[in-house]
Amino acid sequence: MVRLPAAHVRQRALVTWCAAALLVAAPACARRGNSQTETPGLTLRRIVTGLESPVFVTAPPGDTRRLFVVEQAGRIRIVRDGQLVAEPFLDIRDRVKAGGERGLLSVAFHPDYARNGRLFVDYTDRNGDTRIDRFQVTHDPDRADPASGTRLLFIRQPYANHNGGLVMFGPDGMLWIGMGDGGSGGDPHDNGQNRNVLLGKLLRIDVDHGSPYAIPADNPFADGKNGRPEIWAWGLRNPWRFSFDASERKLYIADVGQWDWEEVDVVSDRTPGLDFGWRLREGLHPYPPGSSDSAHGVPPVLEYAHRDGCSITGGFVYRGTALPDLVGHYFYADYCQGWIRSFRMNGDQIAERREWRLPGVGSISSFGVDANGELYVVAYSGGGIYRLERDARR
Repeated sequence: MVRLPAAHVRQRALVTWCAAALLVAAPACARRGNSQTETPGLTLRRIVTGLESPVFVTAPPGDTRRLFVVEQAGRIRIVRDGQLVAEPFLDIRDRVKAGGERGLLSVAFHPDYARNGRLFVDYTDRNGDTRIDRFQVTHDPDRADPASGTRLLFIRQPYANHNGGLVMFGPDGMLWIGMGDGGSGGDPHDNGQNRNVLLGKLLRIDVDHGSPYAIPADNPFADGKNGRPEIWAWGLRNPWRFSFDASERKLYIADVGQWDWEEVDVVSDRTPGLDFGWRLREGLHPYPPGSSDSAHGVPPVLEYAHRDGCSITGGFVYRGTALPDLVGHYFYADYCQGWIRSFRMNGDQIAERREWRLPGVGSISSFGVDANGELYVVAYSGGGIYRLERDARR
């Protein structure tokens, strides 16, 4: 999600301190100026508090009564009808290494979860490596069986940061996995551009076939030649987070930058084999600064500089019913500054940009959507879940 501090870069002290986002809250990271006009008219309604370091919220398809919240330490909690259920849905703290950018980072419910009861999680194991595991719900719909865990993927991590960490089913029914470049700073092993490793990539697998999964035939290296067959796209630094707009069949990726630029990439989710440029480019700019290869890879549709924030938190395109004038807007935030912004795509171009005048809720670690398509914000430092709503006072 974010960068760990780099002590040798003294002139970046405030930025790097703010950027250690999952390590500390950042009250001293005051909002710096930006070029966007703040827009009133929305508010964040608190749904629940008292969570321990929440990093994701979602709901199974068709389940309109429950939200499932991922706590970094290794638990998944249920919020039913606005109340936090005391007992966790899944507790795997005994196998999770949590802290900094490590931990239990996301959950994805199978599109046919109501029938098969399968869920998939991304977590950091006790050795600091990434695991993608499948679990099974029990006869009690509020309990998953921790003993049912089956490994799908194991990915060795060379450093403690840049884990990516999102698993999500796409409109195609495949399981997509966002992987950071392995950490440190500047991608020292060039994992982003190395198609023979899974770090710095967006992966796509078929969990309904094969053992433990199958490779979709339209993955760019499905035959294993010229790259790992699980890879869909590469050149990513630390995607935190990605999402799909099924109505437009677009894929949105919020990729955390190195020292200067945060970015959002928007492409068709039916176009395999794209290179998003890292570590040859940061945002629209050559990396390292002063090099000549700023044109490498697919350019982002949006970037913002670190005078405006330090670590992007990607969200979702709004497709709910409560805010009809905002249908089609993609929402995202900055972890340190706490602002929330949105934009709408018109073809391949941004047609509308807004910054929303909203109450501060602490460091925003994630967004989520419920079964009705309504949008939620996850406050990491405050341990709360909030729903985006119309401000009745305006």
